[in-house]
Amino acid sequence: MAKAQTVFFCQNCGAQSPKWIGHCSSCGEWNTYVEEIVKKESSRETSMGEIKTKKKSAPIPIDKVTASKEERINTGTVELNRVLGGGLVAGSLVLIGGEPGIGKSTLMLQVALHFRNKKILYVTGEESDQQIKMRADRLGASNPDCFLLTETNTQNIFRYLDEMEPDILVIDSIQTLYTNRIDSSPGSISQIRECAAELQRYAKLTDTPVILIGHITKDGMLAGPKVLEHMVDTVLQFEGDRNYEFRILRSVKNRYGSTSELGIFEMTDKGLREIHNPSEILISQRDEDVSGVCVAATIEGQRPMLVETQALVGSAAYGTPQRSATGYDVKRLNMLLAVLEKRAGFRLGIKDVFLNIAGGLRVDDPAIDLAIISAVMSSNADIPVPREYCFAGEIGLSGEIRAVNRIDQRLAEADKLGFEKIFVSAYAKKSLDLKKYKAEIIFVKKIEDLIKALFG
Repeated sequence: MAKAQTVFFCQNCGAQSPKWIGHCSSCGEWNTYVEEIVKKESSRETSMGEIKTKKKSAPIPIDKVTASKEERINTGTVELNRVLGGGLVAGSLVLIGGEPGIGKSTLMLQVALHFRNKKILYVTGEESDQQIKMRADRLGASNPDCFLLTETNTQNIFRYLDEMEPDILVIDSIQTLYTNRIDSSPGSISQIRECAAELQRYAKLTDTPVILIGHITKDGMLAGPKVLEHMVDTVLQFEGDRNYEFRILRSVKNRYGSTSELGIFEMTDKGLREIHNPSEILISQRDEDVSGVCVAATIEGQRPMLVETQALVGSAAYGTPQRSATGYDVKRLNMLLAVLEKRAGFRLGIKDVFLNIAGGLRVDDPAIDLAIISAVMSSNADIPVPREYCFAGEIGLSGEIRAVNRIDQRLAEADKLGFEKIFVSAYAKKSLDLKKYKAEIIFVKKIEDLIKALFG
């Protein structure tokens, strides 16, 4: 009987070491090495057997390669198609990660049930067939071409793949799979890397799109070696707040499209519902104007979106003023407050300032600066800003209001939703055609101009 060989793997980058070391020489992290039992076979034959490949590997001059546009497979979900860059690409390997219970399995089951004229194999290692069926009944969808397989051994999975030859393969999840080629337990670094390599080879040889569902660690990173993200073609992050019903699907890596796209869903009792116009939902319908509330025209990915910023300014009750921001960078909030105090004369050093981005979103777009300082000034003076006003501009340290990119898309979105006045930087005036907007465009250069326009 062969002696078991133990190897130490770095949980962060997957580097190997024959002994435990505290500091990884590859990625520089501390205390990330774990011991695993690895059994190396004498034969390097794959556990996939003889795959019916659709491609032949041979050297070819680059001048002889014909460039053709890749065919996209419609997933039946508009938001997912947008994030993928137009749909699934044949032979692509897609990895979807997210927190437990956020809705990854629900999303992929919905996608599998909405495919038409495509044979789908949904492999699950976490739930039984009855559990998947109960979820499908709750979603109210059915697809006779969707097949379920409860299996975690890759050798058995590839045997069924050879018999069925599906058009699309879904794995839920990659951390539950294991291969007989390695003796370590499922979910270990070596098992994840080896199983992903086998699935990658299957996808490339058969031109079958493979979708992997992955767990994340407590730090929010995808569990397993970092090489897993390098192996796949697309990495999608499914995120959201459990206290809100909105879910955001972001593209972290995409070899076939843009990484700045995102899709928005709403979690309901019947599954995930696509949000095609998030601006109407993120803006609360108020019967009367309230101080400290302003609407900003932002850009998330490639789509314009209007979000509501809420500010509350009050006297510091404990001597030391508090600065708190939900959905926004608190350091940038401190910078904006310093600009207000230095350039506009607002004495906010002895006051508490609380900021909230409505809807549970997190916004990094600098164009929201103008709405934030307007909300802060409104709350400080207790004077409401009319709800028909919208803002889009970046604040500089000297108090100037700078122009932001894609201002025409922001204005079109605000104009479509019926806003009457839109405040933008005066430096963007040259690039705008004011005739195509029904709303009145107010141009401001400095914070003083904004104060006069809002409060007189």
